[in-house]
Order: sequence, then C-alpha cells, then structure tokens
Amino acid sequence: MRRAAVQAIAEDAGGPLIPARDWRFWLLTTAMLAVLAALVAPRVAVTRPARDILLVVDVTGSMNVRDAPVEGHPATRLAAARQGARDLLAALPCGSRVGLGIFTERRSFLLFEPAELCENFAAMDGAVAALDWRMAWEGDSYVARGVHSALALAADLGADLIFMTDGHEAPPLAGGALPAFEGESGKVAGLLVGVGGLDPAPIPKFDADGRETGFYDETDVPQENRLGPPPEDAPSRAGWNPRNAPWGGEPASGTEHLSAMREGHLRALAAQVGLGFAPLTPASGFLAAVEADTRVRPVETRVDTSAVPAALALVCLSLLFGIGAFSGRRPERLPAR
Repeated sequence: MRRAAVQAIAEDAGGPLIPARDWRFWLLTTAMLAVLAALVAPRVAVTRPARDILLVVDVTGSMNVRDAPVEGHPATRLAAARQGARDLLAALPCGSRVGLGIFTERRSFLLFEPAELCENFAAMDGAVAALDWRMAWEGDSYVARGVHSALALAADLGADLIFMTDGHEAPPLAGGALPAFEGESGKVAGLLVGVGGLDPAPIPKFDADGRETGFYDETDVPQENRLGPPPEDAPSRAGWNPRNAPWGGEPASGTEHLSAMREGHLRALAAQVGLGFAPLTPASGFLAAVEADTRVRPVETRVDTSAVPAALALVCLSLLFGIGAFSGRRPERLPAR
C-alpha cells in the first residue's frame, strides 16, 4: 500500500520514480556529485617554465627586400620578422615576460620593458604588428653595433635577447672585421635570427612620402668603408697617392646595393657575443631554437581544477539524455489489415 502511494505521488509530480538499480539513476547521481565537486574544486599550485625575453627587430632599409615568404607568399623581410615574432608570442607560456625594441643606424631602441605576456598579449601583439620601416631614423645599418647595444639593454633588464635581422651592414665593415665587443661574451643568453634569402636581391627605394620609386643601384650606396687605414692592396689601385688618394683615385665598385641574409656574418657575430643563431625559415625550427638558446625561469601558478568534474558532469548528462532519447523511440505499429 505504501509503495503504491509513493508511486502515485511520483506520477503526479511528472513521472515514475527511477529505481536505484536503473543506469539512469547512477548517471544522474554522478552528474549531480560532479557539479557539486566543480563548485568547491580547489586551485592547485603548479610550477611552469617561463622565459624573460627582449625581442629586437631590425627596421632598416634592407628589411624591405621581398625574399622572405609569409604563409607561402612572397613578403618583405620585415613582414616575415613580424610574423615570426607574433608566432613566438603565441608559443611562449603564461608567466613569461616580453619586451620589444627596434634596431636602426647603430643602436637598439627600447619600445617597452618586459611585461607579463598573457595579461598584455593583445597590446604586445598589436605593437609587433605595427612595426614599420618608417620607424628608422637613419639610413645606416651597423648591425654588429646594434647587437652590442641590444645586449647591453637585455643585461640591464635581466632578459634574454632575440635579435631579428638580415645582417646587412651598411656601410660595410672597415676591413670586413667585426667591431670590438666591450661586454662579457655569454653573459646574456639568446639568439640571432637571420631573416631573408641567401641570394642577393635589389633593395627597394622610397621617396620622402614613402612611395616606392625603384631600387638602389651601385652609385646610391657606399661600396666600401674608407674609415681607418687603407687596405694592403691600396697602392695597386688606379690613381693611388699616399697623401691625396690613399684609397685610390676611383670610386669603389661592388654589390652592396644588393642584399642577402648574411649568414656567415651573423654566425661570426653570434660567436663573438655568445649567442645562438637560427635562420627564420619554415623548416629551420625557429621556436625550438628559441627554447634551446634561452633560459627557463620557473613560475608558480595556480590552476583551477573545476573543469575536470564539470566535464564529467557534462558527459554524464549527455549520456543520460542522449541514450534516453534514443531508447525512448519505438517503431510505429502498422495498422492491422
């Protein structure tokens, strides 16, 4: 009698009671317990690897050469450097700190100091996307001195250095020798990233309004650095005079108006200052090189674990209503003839 009364009350409430041995009862109970667990789930302390990086991008004129593919299409070296930098921002873990700078003339200029990446991702990504060759304040490109300057900035900020450049020195180095490095080699970890192709290509020329007007030719750029003592072969040059023309009487000729990624120069510069080197190509493993040549800083973060029981509750409810809806369908009986 009592069981019949309970069943009648359940039917008045909307349906029959689910017995404890029914699979629907256990799915519903598990879902309810999982929801309760999600409400009180603790935040667990987890140690994760993070990095502190100062990212410096070359914005000099040779970075306008279109020999660096981006997503399979020809693009300028600066566009490829921007894309590589944005990929790096997306790959770094939360807790990492990233600063941004540009290089032109003979020094690196800091745009903003390293800040936490995930909290400032939109602003950092926008700043990288806005990098432009018009930010350059001089036409010269003393890459080696720019790297030395960036290393000093990174050392003051306690960050590793990622320097993205094609390595094109303009004017060329006197005697082809690297300038002396006054810092401590290897004190700052990091990577020189070579941007551009290995085949010489013409450098676009722009007018005062930023309109492209053609390409630089041999007479537009210095083909030789005539600072310091003349080279040993100077007496054999046409028009040489030890007092009036110690470098010879004819203008220098060469191919400095054409540009390629100077891999040999960048490798020598990286060895001088204690940095790694990697070309920015799809097959070069750029992000893996960054991980290999930068230092890890452990960061303790608190992870919310409520997603685990909440997912379990969702699975149970999906099974409950999905299987229930499927099993509740009955084929219609054909009318008797």
